[in-house]
Amino acid sequence: MLIGCLAIIKGMAQQAPPNNGPHNFSLQDCINYAYDHQDSIKNAKLDITSADYKVKETIGQGLPQVNGTISFQDFTRSPATVGPNLSAAFSGQPIDTKAPLVVFPFGAVQYNNTYALQASQLLFSGTFLVGLQAVKTFKELSQRSLTRSKIQTNVSVTKAYYQVLVSNEQIKLLDANINQLKQQVNETEQSNKQGFVEKIDVDRITVQYNNLITNRENVQRALTLNYAMLKFQMGMAIEQDLTLTDKLENVNLTQDAAQSTVDTAFYHNRIEYNLLETAKQLNQLDVKAKQADFYPTIVANGGFGTVFQENQTRYLYSHNYPNSFIGLNINIPIFSGLQRINRVKQSQINVMKSQNDLENAKNGLNLQATAARVVFMNSLQSLANQKRNQTLANEVLRVSRIKYGQGVGSSIEVTQAQTALESSDNDYIQALYDALINKVNLDQAYGRIK
Repeated sequence: MLIGCLAIIKGMAQQAPPNNGPHNFSLQDCINYAYDHQDSIKNAKLDITSADYKVKETIGQGLPQVNGTISFQDFTRSPATVGPNLSAAFSGQPIDTKAPLVVFPFGAVQYNNTYALQASQLLFSGTFLVGLQAVKTFKELSQRSLTRSKIQTNVSVTKAYYQVLVSNEQIKLLDANINQLKQQVNETEQSNKQGFVEKIDVDRITVQYNNLITNRENVQRALTLNYAMLKFQMGMAIEQDLTLTDKLENVNLTQDAAQSTVDTAFYHNRIEYNLLETAKQLNQLDVKAKQADFYPTIVANGGFGTVFQENQTRYLYSHNYPNSFIGLNINIPIFSGLQRINRVKQSQINVMKSQNDLENAKNGLNLQATAARVVFMNSLQSLANQKRNQTLANEVLRVSRIKYGQGVGSSIEVTQAQTALESSDNDYIQALYDALINKVNLDQAYGRIK
C-alpha cells in the first residue's frame, strides 16, 4: 500500500505545474493571480465564510434548544428545617410560641440521582426576526469588503505593473543613447589619433558615456526592485520568475479615457459609497431591533426526567420516580423607566448621521473624480509636450554632430545637446509614468475598476 501511495503522489507531482514559473503574465493575468493569492483578499474571503456561520448561528436561535442534565447527591448530613412544636395542636391545646423550636428533617433520603431532558422553542421574538435581517446585511457588508479589497489590489497591481513597463522603456532609451554615444566616442578617439580633435573632446564625451552606463545600471537595479514590488502586490513569491507581456503602446492614454462627465451618478459605482449604504442599513435595522424590545417574547418549553432515591446504594436504582412538564413562558415588557424609548432615539440619530455621511461621501467622491480628471488631462498634456521636446532634442543632437563633423561646430555644443537629450528622456519617462498612474486614479475615481 505504501508503494501505491508513493506512486500516486509522484504522479500528482509530475502533473502539477512548477510553482516557480516562469510566468508570462499580462496585466489582467497579474490581477487574477492576486485575487487568488493576495493575503488581504484571502482574509476578506474568510470574513465572508465567517459571516455565513454568523447567519447560521442566528438562525439557530430560532430552532429548538435541548439540554440534558445529570446530577448525583450523597447527603452525608441531611438538610433540616426548624419550626414551632405542632404536637400540642393535634391534641387540641394552644401552640406555645415561646417554646424552643423543633428540628424537622428535610430530605431524609441519603442518595439522590436525577436524569432530566428539557427543550424550549422560541415562538415569537421581534428582536430575533430583526436579527435575521441584520445578519444577512452583515454578510452583504463582508462581501462588499471583499470587493473593496479586490479593487485596492487591482489598483496596486496595475500601478506596480506600469512601473515595470516604464522602467523597461527607460532602459530602452538609455540603451539607444549608450549605443549612439559609444559610436561617437569611437569616432572622436579616431579623430584624436588623426589629430583632428583635441584630447579634451575625447575626455568630455567619455565622461558622458560613463555617466550613462552608471545610470543604466542604477535603473536596472531599480527594475529588479520594481519586479519584486509587483510580485509582492500579487502575493507571488519574490524568487519566482515573472515576464510581462503587455506593452505600453496598448494602454489607452488619450482624452477618451477622461470622458466620464456624462454619468452624474457614478458615485453609486464606488465601493466606498456602497459600504456607507450598507452601514446605514445596519443602523436602520438597529432601530427596528430596539423597537422590537417593546413586543412580548413567547417561548414554549417542556421536559421530562426521572429520580432515583434510596438510603442504600444497592437499592438506589430499584425504583425511579419519573416526572414531566410542558409550559409556555410569555415575557411582556411593561415599563423600563423610559430606557427602551431612549435607546430607540439614539439609534434613530445614528441613522441620521449615516445619511449625512452618505451626502458628504457623495460630494467628496465628486470632488475626487473632478480632481482626477483634471490631473489626468494635465498629465496627458505634459506627456505630449515632453514627447515633442524629446523629438526636438534628438534633432538638435543630430544637427550638432553634423556641424561638429564638418568642423563648423564645437564639442561643447555636442555635449550640451547630448545632455539636453538625456534630460528630455528623463522628463518623458517621468511624464509617462505620471500619465499611467493618473489614468489608474481616474478609473478608480469614476468606479470603473470592478
